Amino acid sequence: MTILIPTPLRAYVGGKDSFEVAATTVAGALDELTEVFPDLRKHLFTPEGKLRAFVNVYLNDEDVRYLPTKDATAVSASDTLSIIPSIAGGLGTLVDLSIQIPDALEPDKARRILWPLQPLPSNCLN
Repeated sequence: MTILIPTPLRAYVGGKDSFEVAATTVAGALDELTEVFPDLRKHLFTPEGKLRAFVNVYLNDEDVRYLPTKDATAVSASDTLSIIPSIAGGLGTLVDLSIQIPDALEPDKARRILWPLQPLPSNCLN
């Protein structure tokens, strides 16, 4: 089967965009991949061996988390496994300035504002 490697993880697999494995299950495919490329393991799995929460794995467009047998699902040579890490963007560190803004609809409640330490990019202000 073919495992598709996303761009952020290619540095840990020698720059490859895909890798062929001869596994019988989703878990076996990921194990084989990380045996060949051990530096990748810490990016996919917790120290306890569980798939990290921000790593999504799809078997032919189906989210493995919602398959009846999850990572024990059988695979064939024609299947494709896609690793999709959640990528969080951001504005850098936020500072709680503790500015209290009254809520116009509920005057007895106030809202706090978090403010970025760096200026916002101009495209975020449109």
